This record gives sequence, structure tokens and C-alpha cells, in this order.
Amino acid sequence: MLASPRALGFLPVLVLAASVAAGCSSSGDSLETPDDPTVEGPVTGPVGPFVAGTAGIRLSDVGYRQVEFFVSGTASSFTNVGELGTDGRWEVEAADTAEYKTRALVYRPAASDAFSGTVIVEWLNVSGGLDAAPDWISLHTEIIREGHVWVGVSAQVDGIEGREGGIGRFHLKGANPERYGSLSHPGDSFSYDIFAQVAQAVRNPVGVAPLEDLTPRHMIAAGESQSAFRLITWINAFGSRYRLFDGYIVHSRGGGSAPLSQSPQAAISTPNVVQVRDDLDQPTLMFQTESDLLLLNALPSNQPGSRSFRLWEVAGTAHADVYTLRTGHSDLGDDPSVARVTETTEGAPINGLITCERPINAGPAHWVLKAGLRGLVDWIENGNALPEAPRLSVTEDGQAFQLDELGNVLGGIRTNYVDAPVAVLSGLGQTGESFCRIFGTTVLFDEAQLAELYPTEQVYLDAVTESLQAAVDAGFLLPPDATLIGQDAETSGIGGQ
Repeated sequence: MLASPRALGFLPVLVLAASVAAGCSSSGDSLETPDDPTVEGPVTGPVGPFVAGTAGIRLSDVGYRQVEFFVSGTASSFTNVGELGTDGRWEVEAADTAEYKTRALVYRPAASDAFSGTVIVEWLNVSGGLDAAPDWISLHTEIIREGHVWVGVSAQVDGIEGREGGIGRFHLKGANPERYGSLSHPGDSFSYDIFAQVAQAVRNPVGVAPLEDLTPRHMIAAGESQSAFRLITWINAFGSRYRLFDGYIVHSRGGGSAPLSQSPQAAISTPNVVQVRDDLDQPTLMFQTESDLLLLNALPSNQPGSRSFRLWEVAGTAHADVYTLRTGHSDLGDDPSVARVTETTEGAPINGLITCERPINAGPAHWVLKAGLRGLVDWIENGNALPEAPRLSVTEDGQAFQLDELGNVLGGIRTNYVDAPVAVLSGLGQTGESFCRIFGTTVLFDEAQLAELYPTEQVYLDAVTESLQAAVDAGFLLPPDATLIGQDAETSGIGGQ
């Protein structure tokens, strides 16, 4: 039996001072402006908007509301001018044109004076043949408590039209043909310009304003998994061309990046190793899990930090996990049990749709990503750069991770999940159907092992507290989230016989 859209969740393969705040480019290229699209809305009807993974929270309970708009216009595909090099400093020019009509979904504070001024624009993920919002799931508690606006953009054709092998009929036209029947997408070669035009409508509206009475001060583009691949190509090809975004979150990219153009237009692939261009003033946070580095072959594309780039690799994490696939959908940000490390098995990870053979990863990825978002906003607003982070430890040949005596990875951003552990948490080792291999694993320690590590409850709580404080002090964990994790530890019963 197929799960409901609410249960689907996330299905990806299934993101400096005033000059940054102004979105200025230092590349020397003259800035251009995307075409102004036509915006219709708010869209109304008997059945509301659909994005997989966003329906588990009633927005009114957290002081938010949703508004949906249709966006239409003429989009361009692009071709490269010169070589598309590994360094990402790409130059492109317009090629074909085509008409399109897509949608943008806005989650905004209900009270205008609660708006922070920051807008997160997520390139919705279509790996499952439908629109999904993994970054909303991972970041929503931080977005809500800070008063940010989130905008989900249906930038790609599969989210609207679906595809063979997709998950059910949960693409827009399948989920609600009456509401979305007028949408039209000419293909993913045009997705970069469609994303730019929607961002233009949000930042500099002409006619109907998707943010209504709100005026953004800063906009951050975000994309996870396949959307991260496309966002890398967008940054490299258009980051010096347009003044649209003040920062970027590239979340869980693999090796290389998405093609600049694809069939039925002329296919233009990008290199197997692609870095994010480092000549922009707008800062980028690249956030990586264990799965991304080795399973998805991102390791060869790693690059050093710079004045506008940070790479965060987080120990004990997987490309998707218990939070993004299950518990995050209904998390209001006040429940300590969300921090509990469990072996999720029954119906895991998505009942009726995907069943994996081992318990999936229950690691700390979302906690650290929230700290990354807050730090990126501070970087944009105040020029306080995100901290540099240690890299995960890999073997000399780059084929495996170096592990501690318990089996958890060495290096990377550390939290209590790996430094006061109750399990081996990995981004590797999963088996089963469909997307399972990127969901990682959790292997809980047995009672004897826990008793040996933590002879008393206080020994365990002290270890957790010390690790949490270190992560907060380093800028890799937010104080309210550390409090929730600590509260869960206090009720865990771990420690002693």
C-alpha cells in the first residue's frame, strides 16, 4: 500500500561585510538581471499545495502560513563560452528559449514584524520523481525560531510531470491535476534560468509579490543531493552574472555537478571533478556527510576554505537519515526525544515505499546544518566567517574512512553522537532496495558495552555535556539544540549496570 504524501518525506538520491550583504560580485564580470516573469496568485483551491515532507507540521501552530504562486515566462538554456574547468569559473551564454509555467511555495511568518529579513530559496529535489524539500525538513526549526522565510521552487520537469520509475503519482500533475494542470516545463536545460527568474520575482517583484508585504534583506539559495549538483552548476555559471543571492548552502553533493545542458538540447556535461568558484563575495557553505564523500565520490572535488567558502564534513552522518526520512517531518523544535539514537527498523525508512535491511543512520546531521545556517546568516550580515572545520579522516588511498576503536569515523565535525557514543553511526554499510545505500546505518552498543564505557549515569552525562559544550564553542551546534540533546541524555537511562 502506498504511503500518503505526508508520509513520503524526503526522497533524494535521494546548500563579508556590506559588500556581501549587497550581493556584490568581485569577479569583474558585469552584472545582469534575469527576465522578470509573470507571477499569479496566491493560488487557491479545495486542495492545498504539495511538497513531499512538508505536511507534517501545521504551520499555524508555529506562527507561520503558506502561500503558493504560479510563475511563468520565457526561459533560456545556456551553452559554455570556453572550457568548463574544474575551478568552476565558467562563462556561459544564452542558447535556446522556451515558455514555461511553474510554481513557488512560500512559508512565511504570519506576523510581518516577525520576519528576520532572510529568505531561504530551496531548489526542490526531484530524485523520487516528485518535489521534495529535504532542506526544509533539516532546517525548519531554525528557520521558524529565527523568523526566516522559506521558498520552495519547482525548478525541474520531474517535479511537475513525473517520470517513469518515480514514487507513485506524487508529482504535481499527478497529485492534483486540477490545481497544477496548467503548469508546463520545457526540460531541465532551462531549469537554471527558471530558478533565476523565480528568485528575481522574490527579490525584485514586478506586479504580484510572492513575499507579499515582506521585503528581503538577504537571500540564500539551498539545495540538497541532486539539487546540490544543480546548485553547484548554477553558482559556477551564474553566480557572477546575477545579483540574486547573498549566500549558498550546497548540501550533500557528490562528485562533479549537473550538466549545463541536456537532451533534447545539446548535451553539455561538466567535469568529473568540480569545485565551487572561489572568486565571489557571496559565501558558500558546503555541507557533507560520510555517504557523500565515499559513496557519492565527492572526495576528489574537495577544496580548501577561502574568504568565501567553507567545507563542513560531519562525523557519524549519512546522506539521508532518521530525521530527514521520519522524525523531522513533525518536529516542532521542542521535543528532546528527537535527539535519541535508535535502531529504526519497522517499516524503515518509509513504510510501504522503501524498506532497508539494516537500521538507518540516526546521526547529528540536521543539528550541525542548523548551526551552519545561522553562521552563514551572520557571515552575510556581519562579516563573521563560518569556522573552518576539520576534514573526515580517510585512508591514504581515499577508499575508506579511518575509524576509532569503537568503529566511528575519526576527524570531521565532532558531536556527542561520536565522542560520547551509544552506537556506531555510519554513512556506509546499508543494503536493501531503492535509495537504501545512502541512508547509512546505526548499530547500538549492547548493555555490557555501554556499562563499560559509562560505569555510572553521571559519567555518561559528563561526557555528553563536555562534547556538547565543545561543539557549541566551536560554532558547530546551536545552544538551544544542545539543550534538547542534553535533556534527552538525562532521560536515557544510560550509565551503569
